[in-house]
Parts: sequence; C-alpha cells; structure tokens
Amino acid sequence: MKTCTKMKMTALAGAMVFTLACGYSSKPAPATSGNVPAIAQLNPNAATAGGAAFTLTVNGSNFNSNAVVNWNGTAMSGTTYVSGNQVMAPIPASAIAASGSIQVTVTNPAIAGTGPYGGGGTIAETSSPVMFTIN
Repeated sequence: MKTCTKMKMTALAGAMVFTLACGYSSKPAPATSGNVPAIAQLNPNAATAGGAAFTLTVNGSNFNSNAVVNWNGTAMSGTTYVSGNQVMAPIPASAIAASGSIQVTVTNPAIAGTGPYGGGGTIAETSSPVMFTIN
C-alpha cells in the first residue's frame, strides 16, 4: 500500500510541476492606467437657452483616438477625434433647451489587453469636469 501511495504522490507532484512549467497558473497582466485626458478649453464655452444645435470643440491633452465627449455624464455619439489635443462633439438643440450649468468631460475608453493571457490592456480614464454655461 505504501508503494501505491508513493506512486500517486509522485504522479501528482509531476503533474503540478508540468502545469506550472507550462504557465497555466500565470495570471493576465493587470490593466494599466492609460493617459488621463485633460480639458484646457471648451469652444464655445456657453450657449443661449433654446438656441440651435452646434459643434463643441474640446481642447486639451491626452485624448486617445477613441475618446468620447460626455455632456452631463452622457457620452455624445458622433464625437470626432481631431488630434491628441482636440476632439469635437455635436450638441443637439435639445441639450441646451433650458438654462443651467453642464459638466463636460472626456473619456478615453478601456482598451482590451492583447498580451499573453489577455493582459496589457488599459482602464477607462475620464478627465476632470469643465463647466459649460447655458444662459
């Protein structure tokens, strides 16, 4: 009985060594922080309540090619990447129907990892808000 137990233990140890040596216990590299976008200026930075739709130009830094402008927390579809320092977003007339202050941010969405085991991606990063005024 002792020989059988020894053989089982040896087989189990061999399987563990083989599994570890092949990398099956490796974990994916954690997602890293990408570039945090920063807004320097909005153009225009104000609008008249009840006015027409317009294009908002956001100047700043660290905008990725898939960056999205957020209008009061809502991602604006149709955001256009111009450069790492500028993105533009269409703002519909319905978004400026009433007076108030709107928070504008830019988000660089997460990018899935492509490294071994799916690692090496980035997490989503959002800029600090800049206020847009509707008079």
